[in-house]
Amino acid sequence: MRLLVLGGTRFVGRAVVREALERGWEVTALHRGRTGSTPAGVRVLRADRTDVADLAAALSAPGAGGAGWDAVVDTWSGAPRAVGDAARLLAGRAGRYAYVSSSSVYAWGRHVDEGSPLVEGDPRALEGDYPALKRGAELAALAVFEDALLARAGLILGPHEDVGRLPWWLLRTARGGRVVAPGRPGRPLQHVDVRDLAAWLLSGLAGGLSGAVDVAGPSGHASTADLLGACARVTGAGAELVWFDEDELAAAGAEPWTHLPCWVPEHGEFAGFLEADTRLAARTGLVCRPVAETVADTWEWVRREGVPPQRPDRSVHGLPPEVERRLLSLRPG
Repeated sequence: MRLLVLGGTRFVGRAVVREALERGWEVTALHRGRTGSTPAGVRVLRADRTDVADLAAALSAPGAGGAGWDAVVDTWSGAPRAVGDAARLLAGRAGRYAYVSSSSVYAWGRHVDEGSPLVEGDPRALEGDYPALKRGAELAALAVFEDALLARAGLILGPHEDVGRLPWWLLRTARGGRVVAPGRPGRPLQHVDVRDLAAWLLSGLAGGLSGAVDVAGPSGHASTADLLGACARVTGAGAELVWFDEDELAAAGAEPWTHLPCWVPEHGEFAGFLEADTRLAARTGLVCRPVAETVADTWEWVRREGVPPQRPDRSVHGLPPEVERRLLSLRPG
């Protein structure tokens, strides 16, 4: 298979590139060359994809792709117009197109499965909130590649994460001491390891899979206690998990998802979150590794390379020290 990855140096794109190389595929990666590098054996094209002329020149340069590519994976998370521009330039030169989307495209509080209501999106938009941008990008891809594969990923964890969720928990438990643990220990977690996402995506492209799929493991494949317990064990600093219920967390000003990464309450506006029906992903080949493996491999990467700089398009994650102190004062140790 001849694969073109639009991106390829960060988190999901990086995992896709490595998975393709392991399969013996011929890989080309197009990126600006600002946020990382690609492994040996990858043909690199340099372009700013927000500049259509620059993108067109890179894709048509001698040796860029010759007869084209069997498949394209697009990991773009910005303006939908960039996805549409790339898709139009690749029309007739690529057999299949996959776009890494997000479960954020579903209307808030109404996500059950792939048939749930979606937010509005504009395929020509240059700005907007994250759900609208992702939906607009889906529409931009579909306008050119009607059989596009839309990987509506849920919570993505694993090595090289540049959002800061799992790395924050690892660094916090690595400091040891008493650590705020949110909600019910058995609260179901729903996530996907970035490497399992990449493997599913490439197998889907090779097998002719199309349409939208919610790419995450089954709800309860792991729990909050599984995730945080694995962090405490692998970092080996003797961290003690101190559990607080939802009301205590709210009263102390601890915000779900950002202050306490990967966790949201089970009630109120977040009811049903992390509980989507992802049986279609399983039926189409998604196999999810144990969360302990994801945690251990992410910690190994953090220790080896450190955490990448904060992404400007994502919120800063982690519990503010003053909120942590306020909560822990409720449970004198």
